[in-house]
Amino acid sequence: MPKIDPRVQQPSAEPERTPLPSQSALLRGWQRWLPGLQTLRDYELAWLRHDIVAGLVLTTMLVPVGIAYAVASGVPGIYGLYATIVPLLAYALFGPSRILVLGPDSSLAAVILAVILPLSGGDPRRAIALAAAMAVVSGLLCIGAGLARLGFITELLSKPIRYGYMNGIALTVLVSQLPKLFGFSIESEGLLQDLVAIPNAMLDGKTHWITFSVGAGTLAAILLLKRRPRVPGILLAVVGATIVVGVLDLGANAGVPVLGSLPQGLPAFAFPWITSADIVPVLIGGCAVALVSFADTSVLSRVYAARTRTWVDPNQEMVGLGVANLAAGLFQGFPISSSSSRTPVAEAAGARTQLTGVVGALAVALLLVAAPDLLQNLPTSALAAVVIASAIGLIEVTDLRRIYRIQRWEFWLSVACTAGVAVLGAIPGIGLAIVMAVIEFLWDGWRPYSAVLGRADGVKGYHDISRYPDARRIPGLVLFRWDAPLFFANAEWFHDRVQEAIATSPTPARWVVVAAEPVTSVDVTSADMLAELDEQLQTAGIELCFAAMKDPVKDKLKRFGLFSRLGEETFFPTVGSAVSSYLKTHPVEWDDWEDRIP
Repeated sequence: MPKIDPRVQQPSAEPERTPLPSQSALLRGWQRWLPGLQTLRDYELAWLRHDIVAGLVLTTMLVPVGIAYAVASGVPGIYGLYATIVPLLAYALFGPSRILVLGPDSSLAAVILAVILPLSGGDPRRAIALAAAMAVVSGLLCIGAGLARLGFITELLSKPIRYGYMNGIALTVLVSQLPKLFGFSIESEGLLQDLVAIPNAMLDGKTHWITFSVGAGTLAAILLLKRRPRVPGILLAVVGATIVVGVLDLGANAGVPVLGSLPQGLPAFAFPWITSADIVPVLIGGCAVALVSFADTSVLSRVYAARTRTWVDPNQEMVGLGVANLAAGLFQGFPISSSSSRTPVAEAAGARTQLTGVVGALAVALLLVAAPDLLQNLPTSALAAVVIASAIGLIEVTDLRRIYRIQRWEFWLSVACTAGVAVLGAIPGIGLAIVMAVIEFLWDGWRPYSAVLGRADGVKGYHDISRYPDARRIPGLVLFRWDAPLFFANAEWFHDRVQEAIATSPTPARWVVVAAEPVTSVDVTSADMLAELDEQLQTAGIELCFAAMKDPVKDKLKRFGLFSRLGEETFFPTVGSAVSSYLKTHPVEWDDWEDRIP
């Protein structure tokens, strides 16, 4: 029998089969979309006490803030609690952030109100249907964007533009709550009209001074206690106002508007049916809500991920936010976002995981089932004070001062965005913010920085002659640097700047070398412009060359057929090698400072 060499692989008796994915592998795949399950698997018993305590502390803020933001959004207060319970439970399962708290938010109130106020006609049922439909639209958009890995889209809005938009939203929310604070009502027709109508109503004697005293006292207490982060200022102020109104019976005796009894029971599934005439404004509003809520959530998520030393997937964050909004819309809620006021409360109370939000949601649900009359004496002016305090917290001044010092045009861009939101409204305002962001981007690329380079004694390399006035220029050689991609918007500007550099050369130009290291891309329009420029320069007896161009850009020029037209010999690895080649082929009087060094 012949010996079998064990080093030689023998054919197997059975054909090789592709192994089926194991149950654990499938579970791991699902866990990517359900971070809450992974948290539950890795949960440590020592965290439980912290999460329960933090959840109960968080509840003290969830109730008054949820009701206040519901009223500010144009829907009855009970729906603010519905929009608190369901999203917290949904985010605990789908959200990647450990301690992020979601719910109704002041940054969305103006957007929601702008849609439902003109369409609802004062009908609460219609108002909540419209608001819930916006939440469904926002949720589906966020889920779709997260699955498509579009978590980067919020980076399209620069910081000054985000500040301008949020400042405009804050002013809109603040002014909308002033009539409730003063105890009268007006026909809201926009921020500018409201700023005229409110003083007129006050001059006409419509102010209800007892209502105002309760609201102003609540606002003062919130702002004073805000300096002590560990003290639940909102809770203490709202409870104090409720006790005063209840003990003195100011609702019946003095006519102070109060919240009244809440409906008993939990939110039920209800699909938000709207009319065909409502579809377009709801879609626009839902898109605006999706962009604003994810912009807020992504920033807050990154902040707390850094604090807890964890990594958060922005795409999964989008999915988690989307599922929370979708759940809110399908269970009688309205659009929600992350909260920059409630999340710090959860953190300060010792929250460890999403279980904090679950405990808070269950505590709010217990309140609705067991004690719906507990908040019947809560004055609406106190709720207005809660929203006004939050709106004040949204206004950014300090960083805008810094921006004013370092780059004034971006500061004025932010101011223009604030004015646009204030004058046009929240939804047109966010459209204006996006347009401004695109214009800002195009402007930076449309008119980028460029320079003519020279040789400064004692300084390595070649530098901008406007910054180095003593720099010398090599006779017949124009060194031109372009600090941007080349594309359709700046192609003609590049052409004109090169021609200007040639015209201002102290000696007749023979070569033009473009220092192309900052050029990261070339499109068809700019490639055609380079071909035309090369033809013009060839007619004038001038050679067009490039130095330090990146290989991916060269690959594009090869596809466009421009690389072979210009010739491989016109591309140099560095500016120095281009200068050396020019000096070898063109005998000119040139004394380089480095050549003088022994």
